[in-house]
Amino acid sequence: MRRTVTFAITLIAGWTVIAAAQQPSVLPMGPARERGASVTPAYEGWYRNDDGTFSMLIGYYNRNSKEALTIPVGPNNKIEPGDPDQGQPTFFEMGRQWGVFVIKVPKDFGDKVIRWTIVANGETQSVPFTLNKGYPITPFKELGMGNQPPTLWFGEGAAKVTGPPTGVTGSFSGVVNQPVAITFFAEDVKEKDSKAANVATVSLHKHRGPGNVTYERARVPVPKPGEPVTASATFSAPGEYMLRVQANDESGEGGGGFQCCWTNTYIKVIIK
Repeated sequence: MRRTVTFAITLIAGWTVIAAAQQPSVLPMGPARERGASVTPAYEGWYRNDDGTFSMLIGYYNRNSKEALTIPVGPNNKIEPGDPDQGQPTFFEMGRQWGVFVIKVPKDFGDKVIRWTIVANGETQSVPFTLNKGYPITPFKELGMGNQPPTLWFGEGAAKVTGPPTGVTGSFSGVVNQPVAITFFAEDVKEKDSKAANVATVSLHKHRGPGNVTYERARVPVPKPGEPVTASATFSAPGEYMLRVQANDESGEGGGGFQCCWTNTYIKVIIK
């Protein structure tokens, strides 16, 4: 029998709020299993856009320590209401992944609810996203210290991006089972002196795609701000892939729980 468990995970000011229904196969704060556990959507919070609309920042938690999962958009990976495909990942790597995608909602969204449902290893996790007054975040500037996210770009003169992911900002191509060089630029400007500082690391993550992706180094240090850095990825099958590229400063994964300051964006890779 398939069991349904509802979790809401929200990181607000460094605290995790978890609301769980009955019969979880793994306690929310219990030890991870190697395989056979669930994947839980994670709501980071919402922020207001300049045009009056709102963006919901969303990640996930794969509770398996040694099992990544591919779950195509459909009955087992859907967002409701509306189009079940709203940019969510179809590949779920192990552990907690922060700020993976954004759902933009209109300025009159009010008290409506969007729900992401993931069925993994026979267990259903379904989390509602709302504009709850307790969940606002400031992903472009940490209010306490004034820290801001790093900047990423993928070529001389290319558009620079910072903060949550909003679209594809780089394109690459290659062939099956041959390393693809992915060159990027990154810097982190600190407000207090307006000088470019070192970005701690840039990491690559499969978001969607038909085959396996392996990396020479999944997490790449940035030796000098603003200078080109090349990472290498190898793809096991032809087709179109989307990778998420994440830049972290010294605040670390998830900005230390404050939803700032890190940057996520997407690149498209076509493999022949």
